[in-house]
Amino acid sequence: MSTTSDDPMNFPPRTREPTALAVAILVAWMWVAYFLNYCDRQAVFAMFSVLKKELSMTDGQLGLTGTFFLWVYGIGCPIAGILADRVSKRRLILASLIVWSLVTIATGLSASAGMLLTMRAAMGISEALFMPAAIAWTTAGTPAKWRSRAVAGLTTAQVAGVVGGSSFGGWMADRGQWRMAFVVLGIVGLIYAIPYAWYLAKSSRPTAQENVPPMQSHRKDSVSGLRAIGGLFRVPTFCMLCMIFPLFVFGLWMILSWLASYMQEKFELTLSQAGLASTLYLQASTLVGLFFGGYVADRWRARYRSGRMMVLLVSLVLCAPLLWGIGRADNLEMLKVLLVGYGFFSGWMMGNVFPAAFDVVPASSRGSVVGILNLFGALLSGFAPLAVGTWKESIGFPGMLSVAAVAYAVAAVLLLFTLFTCFGKDWEHYGATNPAG
Repeated sequence: MSTTSDDPMNFPPRTREPTALAVAILVAWMWVAYFLNYCDRQAVFAMFSVLKKELSMTDGQLGLTGTFFLWVYGIGCPIAGILADRVSKRRLILASLIVWSLVTIATGLSASAGMLLTMRAAMGISEALFMPAAIAWTTAGTPAKWRSRAVAGLTTAQVAGVVGGSSFGGWMADRGQWRMAFVVLGIVGLIYAIPYAWYLAKSSRPTAQENVPPMQSHRKDSVSGLRAIGGLFRVPTFCMLCMIFPLFVFGLWMILSWLASYMQEKFELTLSQAGLASTLYLQASTLVGLFFGGYVADRWRARYRSGRMMVLLVSLVLCAPLLWGIGRADNLEMLKVLLVGYGFFSGWMMGNVFPAAFDVVPASSRGSVVGILNLFGALLSGFAPLAVGTWKESIGFPGMLSVAAVAYAVAAVLLLFTLFTCFGKDWEHYGATNPAG
């Protein structure tokens, strides 16, 4: 098999292990595209007060900008995951970048609330194609000893994208140029697609070694995408992660969608100040947490088979009280401190949930795993921006964060139960025979 071919299943060829430099270059190229992905989806949340005025949007409709995106994105992710496991990942990744960039430009041309919400749904479809293929491609190209750090490094693009998108969106909205903000972001994506296409075309497929046991053979897994997904739901640990991960992103999306508006109103900030303050402290600490959590996960995984799952448990246990405190902080400085703490430990979850799942599933189904986890995460978290917008005047943003904090505690209990009951058996079935998982 040629190392440059792109067969339908995208199985890595049996060649020498990639160097650290090769992995870093791979992550860097993927990082820029992922950064643009998050800039484009996040910019709208720093523009709520302007959109409310110019497009006559209600708080409920503003909440739907997040809900529509997340629900469509979530529904599209499993489909994208199946495609990522069975067609050219390169083409899927590049097509997603081009389409979501065009949709971003179209968002800036919205003449009504209905059109803007339609574009948000369209962005959900286009961006859904990217993540399963990108995570699977990056994971396949990274040796097991660096896997959590590689995925964590790629995930830092979320952090930078949230800060960049919110800050740029708020800054442009303050200057009456909210439409131009979307146009500029879309054009940047189309420009990047040119060198990105060149890189994807010239690079060989990822070459990390995979010890795939007979049950994970190419021919057997290629029989049916639905059968492969059905097999994933026979793995109890994976099923539990499909419940735990959504509870985590539920609270996260409350903050991502409404924190800027909350801070603007509570502390009388401008749009650009609120956009920056609501993202800088949170995302800068998340950046550190991603790298540190990835390092800890790889070290713990080398010593304990449940190492990556233990990192997820620490994240949930510590994030729960911090999330509650964010909604109760009465001064801006205390809020910043709490955001730093939450960001740091949430990074442990964000960077390790997929590598943790890969420890208990077939290596050939990683794209589907990412897609399914994103589906469940998006379906529940899609309620987060809508719930805050709907109950903003009654329960309030602080009350909603308290609900999310309780959800984190429940998720921690579920994860602890998983570690004591089914993780060991699931790891023996796949992890013990698939060290690259």
